[in-house]
Amino acid sequence: MKGRVFVVGLGLIGGSLALCIKKEHNEAVIVGYDINKEQARLAKMLGVIDEIAENISDGAIDADLIIIAAPVNEAKEIILLLSELPLNPKVIVTDTGSTKGKIVNSAISLKQRGITFIGGHPMAGSHKSGVSAAKEILFENAFYLLTPEEHIENSEIILLKDWLQGTNAKFLTVTPENHDYLTGIVSHFPHIIAASIVRQTEKLSESESLIPRLAAGGFRDITRIASSSPEMWKDILLHNRDTLIELLNLWSIEMNGVKVLLENKNSTGIFNYFKQAKEFRDGLPQKEKGAIPSFYDLFVDVPDYPGVISEITGYLAKENISITNIRILETREDINGVLVISFQTEQDRQMAEQCIGSYSSYATTIGS
Repeated sequence: MKGRVFVVGLGLIGGSLALCIKKEHNEAVIVGYDINKEQARLAKMLGVIDEIAENISDGAIDADLIIIAAPVNEAKEIILLLSELPLNPKVIVTDTGSTKGKIVNSAISLKQRGITFIGGHPMAGSHKSGVSAAKEILFENAFYLLTPEEHIENSEIILLKDWLQGTNAKFLTVTPENHDYLTGIVSHFPHIIAASIVRQTEKLSESESLIPRLAAGGFRDITRIASSSPEMWKDILLHNRDTLIELLNLWSIEMNGVKVLLENKNSTGIFNYFKQAKEFRDGLPQKEKGAIPSFYDLFVDVPDYPGVISEITGYLAKENISITNIRILETREDINGVLVISFQTEQDRQMAEQCIGSYSSYATTIGS
């Protein structure tokens, strides 16, 4: 497809979408803007975009597709600005925000001008941020939710999917309200729970100095998402306020049920509680990407002698296998392995497991 694509926000998501469009539509011109001029300059230098726009107005006026890859509050302001510009009447405007209700409602200003707005949410991410972390495969096999309003023509939805074909994502069309409810359950709410567990542990650690050391293993893993951007999650929670209040009320009932089981010393009830949780979790898809970015960890059991870690990483470097993180566990209850190596993809993790196994006779590798 020919045309001009304008990407507002050149971080991980905006940069990766630009790369996907460039790959699939090599005749398209990708124009980018970021409030951080260094990010824009870096995007141009890395070939993520073809041109840098000095401001949003300059980049938007002649665009055939406008992608707003900015935080939810900023996205609303950008939509308002776009509604005041003499845009191409056939332009499609979309966003990448984690909440949809308020953003779609704010797009009424575009609707009144006859401009097509289709809310979007690519459900993929990475442990890294910024345009330097952008990659073509970020959205591969990930769910990409589209939230068009009823007045949007099906041909316009198809056109947007055509533009985004290079993502190799799985597109789902839902209402903005349904989107916020679904992502509230599988993404927003778990972030609240993870943060609350960490907050409670922090308070208890004031009287128990060993807690931070003991929490360095599995505890740190199950609460990883609590390390997400506080600014971003403040905005997401406020945008999805009603859904999250409803879910928190349900959670209170759930926890009170566990409390009652304990008070009554209900052995069978406690067993069934964990059994049902295990069965549901074990039945969840393992290969698909979901609302929360997956962590591809490899646990390696190695002997304790000087240089063993550099030896392991040397094997991986020899096979050109990139790692995103590496750490040693002290607390390893229910976890096999002393060394944890994290990778960007499941394929990298599998290659690493084969690599270490082929080079080493002592290292036992266990997948995540």
